[in-house]
Formats: sequence, structure tokens, C-alpha cells
Amino acid sequence: MNLPLAIALSFTLAAPAFGQAAAKGVKPVSNPPLNLEDVRSVSPALERYTTGPLLGDLWKRPDLSPRDRSVVTIAALIARNQTIELPYHLNLALDNGVTPAEISEIITHLAFYSGWANAMSAVAVAKPIFAARGVTLDQLPVAAPTLLPIDPVAEAKRATSVQDNVGPVSQSLVDDTGELLFKDLWLRPGLAPRDRSLITVSALIASGQVAQVTFHLNRAMDNGLTKAQASALLTHLAYYAGWPNAMSAVPVVKAVFDSRG
Repeated sequence: MNLPLAIALSFTLAAPAFGQAAAKGVKPVSNPPLNLEDVRSVSPALERYTTGPLLGDLWKRPDLSPRDRSVVTIAALIARNQTIELPYHLNLALDNGVTPAEISEIITHLAFYSGWANAMSAVAVAKPIFAARGVTLDQLPVAAPTLLPIDPVAEAKRATSVQDNVGPVSQSLVDDTGELLFKDLWLRPGLAPRDRSLITVSALIASGQVAQVTFHLNRAMDNGLTKAQASALLTHLAYYAGWPNAMSAVPVVKAVFDSRG
């Protein structure tokens, strides 16, 4: 699929989201129209899988809410720097109850977990969508908010483990991990701790970084993610990050489940 076609497909599949936006008097981002007949003319199978298993089934399964599925999908797309589908899913996320402030925080969070360039690419996509929906700066999280309280016991355990394992290699990485990530980013109030864990686990699996999944999936479940939701997350990511990434994460997820009983 060439670039203009893919971009147009993304916005055509976003028609329900844009329709809701129009009903609210919001002017959607303008892109060339493409309907499913056009998709069928290139790949009948892709059209069938898109309307059937993906949109007609996966997104309607009950173990993850539509809001959570949007959060997971956005995290996966940003982590993989796949911005062609991002406009559709940002609009869908807003219609599914994810706030502009939460999207802002997701992008910021993923700068640390997927890299600054991926976050900046997401900013470029989100900016016109926010503008089209009338999102103003006062609706977004401030740069330096009052942080949430830290769990001193959990933080001490994490800090000791990182110091022992990473300190001999890079003390500056230890320092920045503690000060910037766990004593700052993770304590920002713009996202619930469960949501931060949800997007972190999603981004790690989507980018094939399974070595970090054990810690973050345990943290996610400590923050309220259920086993059924974690299982559904893995299946959802098979569609948006590919079956190999989901399958590679299965042994790690199983070990976490087993360790928690």
C-alpha cells in the first residue's frame, strides 16, 4: 500500500469518529476520502479482515473497554512510530473517552519508553487533531504539576535492584532512571498509575522489548490491571504489533501470571 493510499485509508476508517466530531460542530482534519470499496480493489482480503476480525470482533470483546483498547493501540503505534494509522486512533480515542490531557501525557510518557523522535512524530500528528477539536492549552497538563506521593518501600526496592544491576555499567543511567522516571514522570497526575503501566507494557511488547515486561507487568497488576485484561492486551497487540511480538511476550507474561498465583 503506497503512502497516500494508506493515509487516506486511515481517515476513511475514522469516519465514525469524524462523524461524531461533526455532530459536535468540530471540523475534522481534511484528507482525501477512501472507502472500503477502494481497499477491496487493492486487497479484498485486507478489507475482509479489517471489517470482520479487527473492527467487527476484536474491538468489541469485553475484557478490555473501548477506552483501554484505544490507549493500548495509541501506545503501540507511537512505540513503533507508525503515524499513518495514528490520526484515526487519536480521534477514536477521544471519542472513546480518552481526554486530550491523557493523550498529551501518553505522548510525554512514551518519549522516555519509545524515544524522543517517536514522541515528536506523535506530536506532529496530534497537533492538527487537537486544533480541529478546539483543544486549548489550558486543557492540557502543566509542565511541572504537583506530583503524586511516592511509595517509599516499592521505590527503595526498585532503586536497589537498578543500582546493583545497572550501576556497575552506567551510574548516570541509574541516576536519570530514578530522578526523571520514577521520582518525576511516573508521579505526574495526568495519567492514573494503571494507565501509565498499561501504555508502558503495551509499548514494550509492541517494540519487542520483552526483557522489561516482567517488572512493568507486575507493576501494572499492582496498579489494578487484572489478569483477564493483561491477557486481552496481549491478543490486541497481536493485531497492532504483529503476532511475533505478541508470541514473544507470552512466556514472560505466563511467568508473571504464575508468580502471582
